[in-house]
Amino acid sequence: MSLLLRNARIVGSGDAPADILVGGGSIAAIGRGLSGDESVDLEGRFVVPGLWDNHVHLAQHALAQRRVDLSTTTSAAQAARLMAEAFRDTPPVAGLPLVGFGFRDGLWPDAPSAALLDSYVDSVPVVLVSGDLHCCWLNSIALARFGYGGHATGILREDEAFPVTAALQDVPDAVLDAWVDEAAQAAAARGIVGLVDFEMADNIPAWSRRFAAGFDSLRVAAAAYTEHLEGAIAAGRFTGEVIAGTDGLLTMGPFKVLIDGSLNTRTAYCADVYPGLEHSDRAHGILTVPGDELTALMIRASAAGLLPAVHAIGDEANRIALDSFEVVGCRGRIEHAQLLLDADLPRFAALGVAASVQPEQAMDDRGVADRYWAGRTGRAFALRSLLSAGAELLLGSDAPVAPLDPWVTFAAAIGRSRDGLEPWHPEQAISAAEALAASTNGRSRVSAGDAADLVVVEHDPLAVAADDIRRMP
Repeated sequence: MSLLLRNARIVGSGDAPADILVGGGSIAAIGRGLSGDESVDLEGRFVVPGLWDNHVHLAQHALAQRRVDLSTTTSAAQAARLMAEAFRDTPPVAGLPLVGFGFRDGLWPDAPSAALLDSYVDSVPVVLVSGDLHCCWLNSIALARFGYGGHATGILREDEAFPVTAALQDVPDAVLDAWVDEAAQAAAARGIVGLVDFEMADNIPAWSRRFAAGFDSLRVAAAAYTEHLEGAIAAGRFTGEVIAGTDGLLTMGPFKVLIDGSLNTRTAYCADVYPGLEHSDRAHGILTVPGDELTALMIRASAAGLLPAVHAIGDEANRIALDSFEVVGCRGRIEHAQLLLDADLPRFAALGVAASVQPEQAMDDRGVADRYWAGRTGRAFALRSLLSAGAELLLGSDAPVAPLDPWVTFAAAIGRSRDGLEPWHPEQAISAAEALAASTNGRSRVSAGDAADLVVVEHDPLAVAADDIRRMP
């Protein structure tokens, strides 16, 4: 069975319409006067290669859609008040915590605390998960429930927070899988054909279960974390391996290791101190995995064929990650690469390390960056500098940290602006063609012989203004 897409305008190939013949899962031919078993007239609409989101936490994204939205809060008191209103209007099922998501406290005028949260809701466990997934704010009942009774502040960061976020995912498999499927279908409707899933879980068994139950909305490359590394090696897993029983849609992704925190939580590991934290034990942020330990993990993973993907946000964390890649001599990725030393820019290309960056986070964090990375923001989210230095650029969302929408990512990369604000360091913007190439899994344009992963849109993404691209139909 073949399908003919008639009167398509292939982005990057001129304005003349062409027909695209699809069969057997691939593009059989491109031209005029072709015929197929079935046909659809695209009426001059534009066609681009299927879009990939190179960094997603899909289960967390699905769960976030069902939590109290805290993304617009501007103070701790407001966030606590919203949780109280949610408890009043839609209390959680008996025995379950009330969960909010999306707060960013970097610029709040007041400090979050368990005592403050208790003053609004003290009869059920309440957990607020930060928008960057690196921090949780709990009331006293929740602290006791999750093993942190008597905690001094109620604010858990990094390795203290991750067990809580993992426990909040403890819903029946069938329920979570249905929510994940719903989120995947919404992503596909926006043009995403594949994603790299960095969920902090045993991902291959979870995704194999979903595909066995009929999931077919997306291609998925599923990452493994340190706690699952030995199991993956014992199973003979390697990055790029096609997992049996999934019709080729599930592959083994990279080996993920986090070595620092995040900007908004002020735990990204930086060469300079954070203003206001000069006398803190995290004045420079937090290095969660020392360089020698990182190198050992990368040697172990890469020897088994698992491509390392290192989470590094602060400039010092990125330097340490690149040092480890240099010692190990393997290719790989750095996830986020948000703040970079100028001297490290050419090392990405020299070492064969891709920069996996989430441009919309620059729009979320520009105010926080201006405050805590003052004088250094010209090298934050440095997309243009990375490309000019020859680095491979991979774009994504880090959903639920930013929307799971490739056009939002695209717009942030080329416009560096949102909400009517002036562009933030426009010298680091990239072109629409470069953004598209960084979002299509290595495919620069629709070509015969490629997989038939195609997206049809109303407008040419190479010719639309950044603000309009966010609403790409």
